[in-house]
Amino acid sequence: MKTDTNIPCSGPGHRLHIVLVEPEIPPNTGSIARLCGATNAVLDLVHPLGFSTDDKHLKRAGLDYWQFVSINHWPDLESFLEAEDEDNLFFFTTKTTHPYVKAPFHPGSRLVFGKETKGLPEEILALYRERCYTIPMQNPHIRSLNLAMSAGIVMYEALRQIGEL
Repeated sequence: MKTDTNIPCSGPGHRLHIVLVEPEIPPNTGSIARLCGATNAVLDLVHPLGFSTDDKHLKRAGLDYWQFVSINHWPDLESFLEAEDEDNLFFFTTKTTHPYVKAPFHPGSRLVFGKETKGLPEEILALYRERCYTIPMQNPHIRSLNLAMSAGIVMYEALRQIGEL
């Protein structure tokens, strides 16, 4: 694991994390980086990425906030999962019926999102079936929400649950 920035936090392991597994769209990652900065959360990027972190669109989406965001880079999903306590992991997918508001978030939770075009790997969803949650949508014609929007919705519910709002 490589940490780009070390931003002080309330204690080791107590900050929330947004984990992006193989993100593909630079503006989504930039927007999520800004969200992490605004909420003092950590952004974990699981490689391979579908873009360079030097990408101008990525930097434009995060504007001048990059120096205030703590970012960890992981070589692959297996490395990330091996390093984490399963009790901290919460996976988000359209392939479950468990609403995100029922997830028992706590300080140090890792909010894990898959790539924009495919989501999380099926084997991960099967392995962590009881730790998978979704954002319910009332219109059956809408396949999914934008990744950055989804991360924001879930992050603020996690913050609400742990008393950070």
